[in-house]
Amino acid sequence: MGDMSGVLADQRRFFESGVTKDPAFRRRQLLRLGRAIEANESAVLEALREDLNKSAYEAYATEVGMVLEEIGFMVRNLGRLSRPRRVKSSIVHFPSKSVVYQEPYGLVLIMSPWNYPFQLTLAPLAGAIAAGNAAVVKPSNYSPRTSAVIRKILAESLDEGLVSVVEGGREVNQSLLEQHFDYIFFTGSVGVGRTVMRSAAEHLTPVTLELGGKSPCIVDESAKIALAAKRIVWGKLLNAGQTCVAPDYILVHRTVKEALLEELRRSIVDFFGREPEQNPDYPKIVNEKHFARLRGLMKSGSIVFGGGVNESTRQIAPTILDDVDWDDPVMQEEIFGPIMPILVYDRLEDVLARVSERPKPLALYLFTGSRKIKKLVTERCSFGGGCINDTIVHLATSYLPFGGVGESGMGGYHGEASFRTFSHSKSVLEKSNLIDVPLRYPPYNKGLGLLRRMLKM
Repeated sequence: MGDMSGVLADQRRFFESGVTKDPAFRRRQLLRLGRAIEANESAVLEALREDLNKSAYEAYATEVGMVLEEIGFMVRNLGRLSRPRRVKSSIVHFPSKSVVYQEPYGLVLIMSPWNYPFQLTLAPLAGAIAAGNAAVVKPSNYSPRTSAVIRKILAESLDEGLVSVVEGGREVNQSLLEQHFDYIFFTGSVGVGRTVMRSAAEHLTPVTLELGGKSPCIVDESAKIALAAKRIVWGKLLNAGQTCVAPDYILVHRTVKEALLEELRRSIVDFFGREPEQNPDYPKIVNEKHFARLRGLMKSGSIVFGGGVNESTRQIAPTILDDVDWDDPVMQEEIFGPIMPILVYDRLEDVLARVSERPKPLALYLFTGSRKIKKLVTERCSFGGGCINDTIVHLATSYLPFGGVGESGMGGYHGEASFRTFSHSKSVLEKSNLIDVPLRYPPYNKGLGLLRRMLKM
């Protein structure tokens, strides 16, 4: 990492030059980045096809388009977000004025995963640049074609010294984590997230961790079953289930279970045909390790639909598992693949108790027509974010913060939340020299009564 230490030192000098403090500079960088993405769109789509077999439509909708929307939000709102904010001052400090300044942290590290390698690298990077930081970007080694395109786009669009791209495997990750950064933004597994946090603690570096977990999908007896099935299948099978907020397992009321199963089957066939594992537009599993792991999880319960595999392309057909128990292997870890376990319930209270006793999920989805149940589930269950009567789409907007809670992560981003994440709120109180109230100075033998009247609820 000798050369990397030099690169980091150069980036620190670039940041400390003060050029990134200028919102006009940040806006120019973001606009150039957006134009470079548009110019390289075909290369990005081809890289995502090679790495994950994503269709052009899915790749644009879930990766390229989301990044461009995020950049657009930052450009449009940069003036408002970066402007110092005047806030009220307590009467105790009269006369004075209080201002909050948004200050960049400095040099940030962004570590991204392989499942959405373009979006989950460049969406947080847009926030880091908008907030005035320099950055080191570390894409996943499992999506090498996309990493190469990211390197090309950043090199040709951004000022030298603003962003560096580092490629490699676990040894490079560990070496990076030994360096001193001012902020770390990590997206990936819970296990690696723990490692990142331990490493960050050595330098007291603040972190955002976007992790995962088993995100439940609840379907009650008042739901519109056909529409629910269509939206569940769509959300579950984006990227062949390799999505951190994919519905991980379905909890369905016993009275509508069979109807839901039938509609799930119908939607899968409508979307991908009767042999999805042969469909050229159906995404593949990223590598042999995950392919083998998923095939092992398919042994839980009983397969009531799907189960086909294409070993030559690492495609696994959408597979519905019935007769699944909470103690089965498929219920012990995040699936991260196209396997849908079905569990039935009779009482919603039992579902809420089960969900609440497990680690807090990154997402929760509820399909219902009942206002009472919407309120009950939203208030009783702790989760990062989610949808009512849909899946996934809560993260596809720059107006809702996205992030986890507990074991599913900490911190949030997207839109204004990204700007806040990569900024330190620096508070400054400016006191007037015209008046100096003697109450605060010793001796304190006369002022307690007045102080009590000033400082009360």
